[in-house]
Amino acid sequence: MKVKSILVSQPEPSSERSPYTRLKEKHKLQINFRPFIHVEGLSPKEVRQQKIDFSNFQNIILTSRNAVDHFFRICEQNRFKVPDTTKYFCQSEAVAYYLQKYVVYRKRKIYVGEKSIRDLESVFKKFNKENYLLPTSDILKPEIPDFLDHVKCSWKRVQLYKTVVSDLSDLRDVYYDILVFFSPSGIESLFKNFPDFKQNETRIAVYGNSTIMAADEAKLRIDIKAPTPETPSMTMAIEKYITDLGNN
Repeated sequence: MKVKSILVSQPEPSSERSPYTRLKEKHKLQINFRPFIHVEGLSPKEVRQQKIDFSNFQNIILTSRNAVDHFFRICEQNRFKVPDTTKYFCQSEAVAYYLQKYVVYRKRKIYVGEKSIRDLESVFKKFNKENYLLPTSDILKPEIPDFLDHVKCSWKRVQLYKTVVSDLSDLRDVYYDILVFFSPSGIESLFKNFPDFKQNETRIAVYGNSTIMAADEAKLRIDIKAPTPETPSMTMAIEKYITDLGNN
Protein backbone atom coordinates (compact mmCIF):
# COMPACT_ATOMS: atom_id res chain seq x y z
CA MET A 1 0.00 0.00 0.00
CA LYS A 2 1.25 3.45 -0.90
CA VAL A 3 1.92 5.98 1.83
CA LYS A 4 -0.20 9.14 1.73
CA SER A 5 -0.42 10.23 5.39
CA ILE A 6 1.96 10.22 8.37
CA LEU A 7 1.41 11.15 12.02
CA VAL A 8 4.57 12.06 13.95
CA SER A 9 4.18 11.77 17.73
CA GLN A 10 6.17 14.95 18.42
CA PRO A 11 5.56 18.71 18.31
CA GLU A 12 5.69 20.29 14.87
CA PRO A 13 9.19 21.58 14.01
CA SER A 14 9.46 25.36 14.20
CA SER A 15 11.74 25.63 11.17
CA GLU A 16 10.42 25.56 7.63
CA ARG A 17 13.68 23.84 6.70
CA SER A 18 12.72 20.73 8.64
CA PRO A 19 13.55 17.47 6.83
CA TYR A 20 9.84 16.63 7.16
CA THR A 21 8.99 19.61 4.94
CA ARG A 22 11.25 18.32 2.17
CA LEU A 23 9.87 14.79 2.60
CA LYS A 24 6.31 16.11 2.41
CA GLU A 25 6.90 18.14 -0.73
CA LYS A 26 8.98 15.53 -2.53
CA HIS A 27 6.51 12.68 -2.03
CA LYS A 28 3.29 14.73 -1.84
CA LEU A 29 2.46 13.51 1.66
CA GLN A 30 0.16 14.67 4.41
CA ILE A 31 2.38 14.89 7.50
CA ASN A 32 0.81 15.92 10.81
CA PHE A 33 2.45 16.36 14.21
CA ARG A 34 0.87 15.59 17.56
CA PRO A 35 2.73 15.05 20.85
CA PHE A 36 1.59 11.75 22.38
CA ILE A 37 3.16 12.80 25.68
CA HIS A 38 3.83 16.14 27.35
CA VAL A 39 5.68 17.50 30.35
CA GLU A 40 4.02 18.93 33.46
CA GLY A 41 5.94 20.73 36.17
CA LEU A 42 5.74 19.64 39.79
CA SER A 43 4.38 22.21 42.22
CA PRO A 44 6.74 23.96 44.67
CA LYS A 45 5.12 21.94 47.45
CA GLU A 46 5.85 18.65 45.67
CA VAL A 47 9.46 19.71 45.18
CA ARG A 48 9.84 20.81 48.82
CA GLN A 49 8.60 17.39 49.93
CA GLN A 50 11.81 15.95 48.46
CA LYS A 51 13.68 17.89 51.20
CA ILE A 52 16.52 19.14 49.02
CA ASP A 53 18.08 22.48 49.90
CA PHE A 54 19.15 24.13 46.63
CA SER A 55 21.59 26.38 48.50
CA ASN A 56 23.76 23.33 49.29
CA PHE A 57 24.73 22.82 45.64
CA GLN A 58 27.49 24.69 43.82
CA ASN A 59 26.92 22.89 40.51
CA ILE A 60 23.84 22.17 38.38
CA ILE A 61 23.76 19.36 35.80
CA LEU A 62 21.41 20.14 32.91
CA THR A 63 20.51 17.40 30.45
CA SER A 64 17.63 19.00 28.53
CA ARG A 65 15.77 22.23 27.87
CA ASN A 66 12.98 21.00 30.13
CA ALA A 67 15.49 20.64 32.96
CA VAL A 68 16.63 24.23 32.39
CA ASP A 69 13.09 25.63 32.33
CA HIS A 70 11.87 23.80 35.41
CA PHE A 71 15.00 24.43 37.47
CA PHE A 72 14.65 28.20 37.07
CA ARG A 73 10.85 28.01 37.42
CA ILE A 74 11.11 26.32 40.81
CA CYS A 75 13.89 28.67 41.93
CA GLU A 76 11.67 31.65 41.11
CA GLN A 77 8.56 30.15 42.72
CA ASN A 78 10.53 29.35 45.88
CA ARG A 79 12.20 32.79 45.79
CA PHE A 80 15.62 31.21 45.67
CA LYS A 81 18.23 33.38 43.96
CA VAL A 82 20.74 31.21 42.15
CA PRO A 83 24.23 32.44 43.13
CA ASP A 84 26.31 34.00 40.34
CA THR A 85 29.10 31.58 41.27
CA THR A 86 27.01 28.51 40.35
CA LYS A 87 28.61 26.31 37.70
CA TYR A 88 26.46 24.70 35.01
CA PHE A 89 27.30 21.37 33.39
CA CYS A 90 25.35 21.02 30.14
CA GLN A 91 24.92 17.75 28.28
CA SER A 92 25.08 19.41 24.86
CA GLU A 93 25.66 22.69 23.08
CA ALA A 94 21.90 23.01 22.46
CA VAL A 95 21.20 22.86 26.21
CA ALA A 96 23.98 25.35 26.96
CA TYR A 97 22.68 27.75 24.31
CA TYR A 98 19.17 27.50 25.77
CA LEU A 99 20.57 28.35 29.21
CA GLN A 100 21.12 31.89 27.92
CA LYS A 101 17.40 32.42 28.36
CA TYR A 102 18.05 32.63 32.10
CA VAL A 103 21.69 33.64 32.67
CA VAL A 104 24.21 36.01 31.11
CA TYR A 105 26.37 33.45 29.37
CA ARG A 106 29.71 35.27 29.48
CA LYS A 107 29.37 35.95 33.22
CA ARG A 108 28.80 32.34 34.26
CA LYS A 109 30.91 29.20 34.43
CA ILE A 110 29.33 26.86 31.90
CA TYR A 111 30.82 23.54 30.80
CA VAL A 112 29.49 21.86 27.70
CA GLY A 113 29.69 18.29 26.45
CA GLU A 114 30.01 17.72 22.71
CA LYS A 115 27.47 14.90 22.59
CA SER A 116 27.24 13.55 26.12
CA ILE A 117 27.77 14.54 29.72
CA ARG A 118 30.59 11.98 29.70
CA ASP A 119 32.64 14.40 27.60
CA LEU A 120 33.06 16.47 30.78
CA GLU A 121 34.60 13.72 32.89
CA SER A 122 37.84 15.62 33.53
CA VAL A 123 35.90 18.72 34.65
CA PHE A 124 33.71 16.69 37.01
CA LYS A 125 36.81 15.16 38.55
CA LYS A 126 38.34 18.61 38.98
CA PHE A 127 35.37 19.66 41.14
CA ASN A 128 34.60 16.30 42.73
CA LYS A 129 34.73 17.76 46.25
CA GLU A 130 31.72 19.96 45.48
CA ASN A 131 28.01 19.11 45.42
CA TYR A 132 26.02 18.60 42.24
CA LEU A 133 22.27 18.90 41.71
CA LEU A 134 20.62 16.93 38.90
CA PRO A 135 17.14 18.27 37.94
CA THR A 136 15.12 15.55 36.18
CA SER A 137 11.69 14.32 35.19
CA ASP A 138 10.12 11.23 36.73
CA ILE A 139 11.96 9.20 34.07
CA LEU A 140 15.75 9.01 34.35
CA LYS A 141 17.92 6.74 32.25
CA PRO A 142 20.62 5.01 34.31
CA GLU A 143 23.52 6.29 32.17
CA ILE A 144 23.84 9.62 33.97
CA PRO A 145 23.64 8.31 37.57
CA ASP A 146 26.12 5.57 36.60
CA PHE A 147 28.50 8.16 35.17
CA LEU A 148 28.27 10.45 38.22
CA ASP A 149 28.99 7.51 40.51
CA HIS A 150 31.90 6.55 38.24
CA VAL A 151 33.55 9.97 38.65
CA LYS A 152 32.83 9.83 42.40
CA CYS A 153 30.75 12.99 42.52
CA SER A 154 28.61 14.02 45.46
CA TRP A 155 25.27 14.47 43.70
CA LYS A 156 21.54 14.53 44.34
CA ARG A 157 18.62 14.09 42.02
CA VAL A 158 15.63 16.40 42.29
CA GLN A 159 12.48 15.65 40.32
CA LEU A 160 11.00 18.89 38.98
CA TYR A 161 8.65 17.69 36.22
CA LYS A 162 6.96 14.56 34.92
CA THR A 163 5.98 12.97 31.64
CA VAL A 164 2.23 12.72 31.15
CA VAL A 165 0.14 10.91 28.54
CA SER A 166 -1.64 13.38 26.24
CA ASP A 167 -5.35 13.17 25.49
CA LEU A 168 -5.69 11.89 21.91
CA SER A 169 -9.40 11.06 21.98
CA ASP A 170 -10.08 13.31 18.98
CA LEU A 171 -7.93 10.99 16.85
CA ARG A 172 -10.05 7.89 17.51
CA ASP A 173 -11.61 7.85 14.06
CA VAL A 174 -8.65 9.30 12.16
CA TYR A 175 -6.51 6.96 10.07
CA TYR A 176 -2.83 7.42 9.12
CA ASP A 177 -0.70 5.18 6.93
CA ILE A 178 2.34 5.59 9.23
CA LEU A 179 2.58 6.33 12.96
CA VAL A 180 6.03 7.56 14.05
CA PHE A 181 7.32 7.01 17.62
CA PHE A 182 10.46 8.26 19.35
CA SER A 183 10.07 6.91 22.89
CA PRO A 184 8.53 4.05 24.87
CA SER A 185 6.23 6.67 26.45
CA GLY A 186 4.75 7.35 23.02
CA ILE A 187 3.89 3.66 22.62
CA GLU A 188 2.40 3.67 26.11
CA SER A 189 0.29 6.71 25.24
CA LEU A 190 -1.09 5.00 22.12
CA PHE A 191 -2.50 2.10 24.13
CA LYS A 192 -3.67 4.21 27.07
CA ASN A 193 -5.66 6.37 24.67
CA PHE A 194 -6.79 3.47 22.48
CA PRO A 195 -6.72 0.19 24.47
CA ASP A 196 -8.43 -1.60 21.57
CA PHE A 197 -5.92 -0.37 18.96
CA LYS A 198 -5.46 -2.83 16.08
CA GLN A 199 -2.55 -2.20 13.77
CA ASN A 200 -3.99 -3.82 10.63
CA GLU A 201 -2.45 -1.97 7.65
CA THR A 202 -0.98 0.88 9.70
CA ARG A 203 2.79 1.05 9.39
CA ILE A 204 4.78 1.68 12.59
CA ALA A 205 8.05 3.66 12.52
CA VAL A 206 10.26 3.68 15.62
CA TYR A 207 13.43 5.50 16.59
CA GLY A 208 15.93 4.05 19.07
CA ASN A 209 16.45 0.70 20.74
CA SER A 210 14.24 1.41 23.75
CA THR A 211 11.34 2.38 21.47
CA ILE A 212 11.87 -0.75 19.39
CA MET A 213 11.72 -2.87 22.55
CA ALA A 214 8.52 -1.12 23.69
CA ALA A 215 6.89 -1.71 20.30
CA ASP A 216 7.90 -5.37 20.37
CA GLU A 217 6.49 -5.79 23.88
CA ALA A 218 3.24 -4.19 22.70
CA LYS A 219 3.19 -6.77 19.85
CA LEU A 220 3.29 -4.10 17.18
CA ARG A 221 4.66 -4.93 13.75
CA ILE A 222 7.62 -2.62 13.15
CA ASP A 223 7.91 -1.57 9.52
CA ILE A 224 10.48 1.25 9.77
CA LYS A 225 13.46 1.47 12.13
CA ALA A 226 16.01 4.22 12.77
CA PRO A 227 18.77 4.95 13.27
CA THR A 228 20.65 2.50 11.08
CA PRO A 229 24.00 2.91 9.29
CA GLU A 230 22.08 3.45 6.05
CA THR A 231 19.35 5.69 7.52
CA PRO A 232 20.64 7.60 10.58
CA SER A 233 17.53 9.82 10.80
CA MET A 234 13.82 9.04 10.92
CA THR A 235 13.05 11.07 7.79
CA MET A 236 15.72 9.14 5.87
CA ALA A 237 14.26 5.83 7.08
CA ILE A 238 10.75 6.85 6.05
CA GLU A 239 11.96 8.04 2.65
CA LYS A 240 13.78 4.77 2.01
CA TYR A 241 10.63 2.84 2.92
CA ILE A 242 8.51 4.97 0.59
CA THR A 243 11.06 4.70 -2.23
CA ASP A 244 11.29 0.92 -1.84
CA LEU A 245 7.48 0.79 -2.09
CA GLY A 246 7.60 2.66 -5.36
CA ASN A 247 5.27 5.24 -3.85
CA ASN A 248 5.47 7.68 -6.75
